[in-house]
Amino acid sequence: MAHQKPPFRADHVGSILRSPRLREARLRHEKGEIGTDELKEVEDLEIKKIIAKQEGIGLRLATDGEFRRAWWHFDFFGMLDGVEVHEIDHGIQFQGVQTKPHGLRLVGKIDFSSHPMVEHFKFLKANTNVTPKMTIPAPSVMHFRLEADAVRTSIYKDRDAIFDDLAMAYQKAVRAFYDAGCRYLQFDDTAWAYLCSQVELRKAKERGLAVERLQDDYVACINKALAAKPADMVITTHVCRGNFRSTFISSGGYEPVAESLLARCNYDGYFLEYDTERAGGFEPLRFLPKGSKVVVLGLITSKEGRLEARDEVKRRIEEATNYVALDQLCLSPQCGFASTEEGNLLTEDEQWAKLRLVVEVAEEVWGTA
Repeated sequence: MAHQKPPFRADHVGSILRSPRLREARLRHEKGEIGTDELKEVEDLEIKKIIAKQEGIGLRLATDGEFRRAWWHFDFFGMLDGVEVHEIDHGIQFQGVQTKPHGLRLVGKIDFSSHPMVEHFKFLKANTNVTPKMTIPAPSVMHFRLEADAVRTSIYKDRDAIFDDLAMAYQKAVRAFYDAGCRYLQFDDTAWAYLCSQVELRKAKERGLAVERLQDDYVACINKALAAKPADMVITTHVCRGNFRSTFISSGGYEPVAESLLARCNYDGYFLEYDTERAGGFEPLRFLPKGSKVVVLGLITSKEGRLEARDEVKRRIEEATNYVALDQLCLSPQCGFASTEEGNLLTEDEQWAKLRLVVEVAEEVWGTA
């Protein structure tokens, strides 16, 4: 049951704990003690090391661990035309902890021209012997994260008026990564997980979002973005419930969004978090169309170092087959290990042990990673 194209039977979401040397270099760069070229030298070296680690444990893909980013999303958004990252009066509230107080604002029409992350991908591709995977935030995240006052009425009449330009910018991004050699691209997305939570829906409504039509708006925007995808390119999504220093935001099963997300969005695969009871059961997977689409079960938590029992992981994969054929399933950690540069609360050794477990269980279940 080998998967010749991504997502692979043993896969992972993307981000990796920043190494001590990289953390030190980024801090020194922030203080002005080293220049951008010296920081890049450290980034290049540390990325080569984690590429080798991914290959060494038997993964058929490699990412750059998002080592050149502070955030999984703001770095990409802030380098789009017309978008700025700026300091605001509050961070994003997780369970008991808050992020740095950064937000987005629009200063012009949203577009994608030249973007540094295309070069980041080229470096990854040039230094791996397996499939290079690139991760970027989904367009729906930008809309969901924008505050109403972050959109100048001289540019867009309101927050909902950005969808066409946003989708077209993503079409250009897809083509740019493809032209750089990318055949495995992932849109990371917190918005769908928030739409599973009555608490987060209430907060979204209080922020002025038209929650009753968000699913339709996001399906339309995402599918317009994916219309640029060439036939030999795979684009997946990761539905994230929040991942900052081992904390979370959203709770609730996938039932409220499953049909829109799995049946109506034109993704090739879905990384779904299933490491805790907060994600609910596997029943919503019945909406996955039979055929080539794949669900990657996030059964291995990235939030703590305790290693899961492989028999329990295999039992849960078998349970999922009550709703989806085994051939349409893969395995991964539930999220990345460092969605922000601070990283989750586990050690590097524990991180690699979890990724190795994913490979070993995949080999036992499907006969291949």
